[in-house]
Formats: sequence, C-alpha cells, structure tokens
Amino acid sequence: MDYIKVSICQINSIIGDLKNNIKKIIDFANNCKDSDFIVFPELSISGYPPEDLLFKKHFIEDCKKTLKLNLNKFPSDSFILIGHPDFNKNDEVVNRLSIILNGKIISQYDKINLPNYSVFDEKRYFKEGDSIKSIWWDKINFSFNICEDIWVEDNLITASKKLFLSDIIFNISASPYHINKHEERIKIFSKYTKENNCILVYCNLVGGQDELIFDGNSFVLKGDEIIAKGKSFEEDIVDVYINVKELFKEYEYSEFEIEKFNKIKKTAAIKVNKPYKMNKPKKNICNVNIHSEEEEIFEALKLAVKDYVHKNGFKKVIVGISGGIDSALTATICTLSLGKENVVGISMPSHFTSSETKSDARILAENLGIEFYEIPIANIFQTYLNQLEPYFKDLPFNVAEENLQARIRGNILMAFSNKFGYLVITTGNKSELTVGYATIYGDMAGGFALLKDVPKMLVYKIAKFINKKYKKEIIPNSTIERAPSAELRPNQKDEDSLVPYPLLDKFLKLFIEEDKDLNYFDFLNEKDLKKLIRLVYINEYKRRQAPVGPKITKRAFGKDRRYPITNHYNEIYYR
Repeated sequence: MDYIKVSICQINSIIGDLKNNIKKIIDFANNCKDSDFIVFPELSISGYPPEDLLFKKHFIEDCKKTLKLNLNKFPSDSFILIGHPDFNKNDEVVNRLSIILNGKIISQYDKINLPNYSVFDEKRYFKEGDSIKSIWWDKINFSFNICEDIWVEDNLITASKKLFLSDIIFNISASPYHINKHEERIKIFSKYTKENNCILVYCNLVGGQDELIFDGNSFVLKGDEIIAKGKSFEEDIVDVYINVKELFKEYEYSEFEIEKFNKIKKTAAIKVNKPYKMNKPKKNICNVNIHSEEEEIFEALKLAVKDYVHKNGFKKVIVGISGGIDSALTATICTLSLGKENVVGISMPSHFTSSETKSDARILAENLGIEFYEIPIANIFQTYLNQLEPYFKDLPFNVAEENLQARIRGNILMAFSNKFGYLVITTGNKSELTVGYATIYGDMAGGFALLKDVPKMLVYKIAKFINKKYKKEIIPNSTIERAPSAELRPNQKDEDSLVPYPLLDKFLKLFIEEDKDLNYFDFLNEKDLKKLIRLVYINEYKRRQAPVGPKITKRAFGKDRRYPITNHYNEIYYR
C-alpha cells in the first residue's frame, strides 16, 4: 500500500470528567475507524492540567480504570495513541502515553522532560520517564513522546531519528496558548524535522481551562513543510495521508551518541503486524482560519469565556456596562461567544457619569441585542456619604469616595448574580491591574476577568477589529474615540493619574512580561518610572485577590507570575 492515513483528534477535555472524556475519545476514534493511526492529546482522559487532583491516588486509579474498561470500544486494526496519568512500577505518578491496538495496550511511554516554568508545575506531580521507544510496523518505524520532549535542545525528535531511524514521530501535547504560539512551535519543530528528514505528527489539546487557553492548531510537519493543519480554538479531526514510499530515503548518520541525551537510560523497540487500512489518498487539509493577531486574540477570548461559563455550570453572564471601552469589549465578546440571550448588561450611572457614556452604554446593549438595565447609584452613594459624614467631616473628597462608587456597583452586580445565578464577568484590563488602577471589591468583584491579560491599547485594536469583521458599528465609535475615564470625580481622565497608555503598555511589556533592567526604560522620565515601579509592587495584594482570567501574553498575572505581597525590593533604590 502506498499511503497510510493518520487522524489527529484535537479534543476539548474537561478536567476530572472521566466518563464524558472517554466517551468523547471513543466517539472521535470511531469516526476515524478507517485510519491507521488515531491520535489524542496529552492527559486527554483526565484533562490538563489536573494539578493537585494528581495527589489523590484514587484519582489516578479512576483514570486507569476508565481506560481499561473501554479498551475494546476502540476501532480495530488502528494504532490509538492516548495520554493519561498512571503509576510506574515504583508506584510513582507519571504522565503517560499508551498505544492501543485491537483492545490491548501494546506500548507505553512516560514523559521525560517535565516543564517547571511559567504556568507549569509538572515536577510537583510527576516522576520523569527515562526510556524512549519505537514500533516497527512493516517497513515503517515510528516513535512517540509528549509535549515538552520536543521543545528542549536535546529533543526526542532528534533522539528518535538517530536511535531508531524513525520515519514518523508522534507528539501528543497540551500546549497553552499565548500570542503567536503556533508560529513559535512551527519555527522550533521544523528545524528538527528538516535536520532529521522525518515527519512530525503533532496533536494539541483545545479548550479553555481556568486561566489557560489551548489553541488546538495540530499539524503534520514533513521536513519544514506543513502538510496538514487543524483549526484554531475549536475541536477538529485532522486527516493526513502520508506516502509510505517517500519515507524510505537513504539517510546517513554518524554513530548515535546516547550519552548526549542524558535523561534517556533505556530504549525499546517492538515489531507489530497489522493490515493496512487500504485508504485511497485525499487532499490534505491545511486550515488557515486566523488572519491577524487581533482575530487570534478575539477567538482565544471567545473560547476562554465560553468554556469557563459552560464547564462551571453557568448559563448566563452579567456585565457592568459603563459606556467605556473595556466594558464594551467585554460585553461584546461575551455576546458573540455565548449568544445574546445569555448576556445581561447593567449600567449604573452616578452624578459624575457623562451623558455621552450613559448613551453609549445603552446603544451598545441595543447593538448587541442583550437584556439591559439602567440602575442609577447617586441616591445609594449619597446614603453612604450621609452615614460616613460624622467620620469624614472636613476631610477632602478623595479615593475613599471614588472607590465607594465602584463598590456600590460591585454589590449590585453580585446581587443579580446571587438572585439569578448569573456569573459576573469583570471588565478591567492588564494595564490597569499592573498599576492597581482598579477597585478591590468594586470593579474587581466577579467570577471571571476576561481582559485580565489584555493591555489597554490591545483592547482598542480588538474593538476596532470586531467592528471591521462584522462590517457594522457594534461598539460605538464614540466609545473607541473618547479619552478613557473612570468617571468617579468631576472631569476625571485616566491620564491624570497614569502615564499615557501607549507608554504604560510599553512599560508593562518590558517590566512585567520580560523582567527588563532599568536601562530599557529611557522613554519614561525618572518621576514617572519611580511611580510606576512603586505602583506595580504595592498593588500585588490586589492582583492576588483578582478573579481568574485567561492568559494570552507570554507572561500573565496569576500562576504565571508569582511575586511576594510583602516585598521591600525596588530597582530604583539599588540602581
């Protein structure tokens, strides 16, 4: 037979939902029963990352039992590659890939390179493997590994080719998304596949999981050419037809030096006989459904909020709509992801709220077609002031009165949440969180912070993209063009308290995401630089209490960036 068929199943698992995860896996597999290989993501039975569930021995046993009881439900004469947690022979937890053929597990591989940086804590949970393996099927040799194993310098693409002369290398992954992550993968992996004259079949998870987004984008690399690619941010089956005759080109290597790959202690190869599926080749599909950075982030955020809402058992969300750009973008993404019938908007104007922002809030709700209420807070605010007057007597209006307004609004949103079971989606962006320009227990009150990792200038870009994509003014242009303001005191503008947002976002990227030294901040004067650094450090306590929100940059607030709240370090002093 000239061709084999590989089916990559990029599925959206739910952590801990073992029953439905295995049902989905079996359904996908049986939709691919004419394929020679059917591939599923890393830890697809348990969901990824299961975190401290892995400390529960019975959780691992339940994952094992779930797989074992369903082995005979997979299609026959297909190699099934699937990821799940398991115990090794020493009763240690491992991140495992099992290969199933005709109802039996014929080979297993334990992840060797356990990432322990950024959002990853795999050394906390797993024991690393020490063995690489391959399978000979007719004249085809294929190897298999898991995620990080092909990211490191001494990677298992090269090791598998040098040791086994593997023609095809399968990698099952749960690789979290950040901006341009797909391009980063292709650039790194194609270097190794080209150098080693081999094919990489890469299967990635898709879906939102708390603050992580998995983008799918599974692919097949032949040398440095993408011969098939899955969709972005949605479940997909990627079918690819590989010409077997093209796998047998002569390729010379110097003697394999296993010592270079110091984590590999053992190797194993087995021979397997199974018939070819006798597929006639079809055109391989390369899905290109994302065309710009703004669209990529827009689709990522849609997936994040949809999965967080649905996987946690909510039906509707509620958004405080101020008439400003952040709440407008938040409400719009929620509506386009969840449907207009599942989004409720509430405007809560005070006597500081301009007629323009009040109008824009209502126009946005009408454009989206969502349920909308206007609940003025001026009287409630005055009641607070009256009650506090004996204690605040003769003291000037300051942040205390400003934050009272935000907390009144937070109380109203949470009242609706408690009464009707809505999930409150907060609207603050990354730029504001960086310097603490947000009110704890006020506009930070809620269950999911959709824009938590989206800098302010990117908020504007995505808003403009949405209007362009849908060819109508969903988000009012007046909202996009108006100078941003919290409207908590007369004639307030954000830039009264902060540096201009383009400069703040540049600072954010260098200081938060890249940990740059002070030499990189010559675009700020000394006074502003001192102020921003101070604000970053003193507001760590706020960020620690913020709702979870999706990561879209290389370094987000949350588990990706862990700074002490009690902290006296300041770069300015030591420079």
